[in-house]
Amino acid sequence: MSPQMLDRLWQAFLDTLTMVGVSAVIALFVGVPLAVFLVLSSPGGLIHAPRTNRVLGAVINGFRAAPFIVLLVALLPFTRLVTGTTIGVWAAIVPLSISATPFLARIAEVSLREVEHGLIEAAQAIGCRRWHIIRHVLLPEALPGLVGGFTITIVSMIGASAMAGAVGAGGLGDMAIRYGYQRFDTTVMLAVLAVLIATVCLVQFIGDTAVRRLRAR
Repeated sequence: MSPQMLDRLWQAFLDTLTMVGVSAVIALFVGVPLAVFLVLSSPGGLIHAPRTNRVLGAVINGFRAAPFIVLLVALLPFTRLVTGTTIGVWAAIVPLSISATPFLARIAEVSLREVEHGLIEAAQAIGCRRWHIIRHVLLPEALPGLVGGFTITIVSMIGASAMAGAVGAGGLGDMAIRYGYQRFDTTVMLAVLAVLIATVCLVQFIGDTAVRRLRAR
């Protein structure tokens, strides 16, 4: 590869990191609270809101059922409203965040449901308030599963960010399509693929290491 192409590859990698990083933070700060509410408002939970639970669950399932490429196109008017454009890195963050949030919410919900109910009952018995139960019992006990689920979410977002390159979102996917596929440059395609695989392996390794350390405490 030429030096110019290596520079483009590096910039595409940075664009992908930006897309995935910002979207992951948004998904984390929205998806986990959604998961907590779904668990607490379920039958037998600390919050009695069955109707809200059903509506919220249906909305989450609806977004999860939509393929990312379809969601990407369907959200173009909303993306333009938020960012003022439908192309580029920041335009891709909108559909990435909206796609990743319900995905993470369902994974986090599973981890939160695995917390022993006896711990919550014990906290209630000693007079802990709802917020203290969430902060000191529910989230700490589910933390290894939450970290594992967040790792899976980031890995899936890396693949989705590459797919977003099909509509001019930038990043590694855009480079693979523009300089690899359209120009029939196998070297560029292989280089992009190698970078994506290396990035996914690194993210998975960091996530698995964090989960092992949390469970060993």
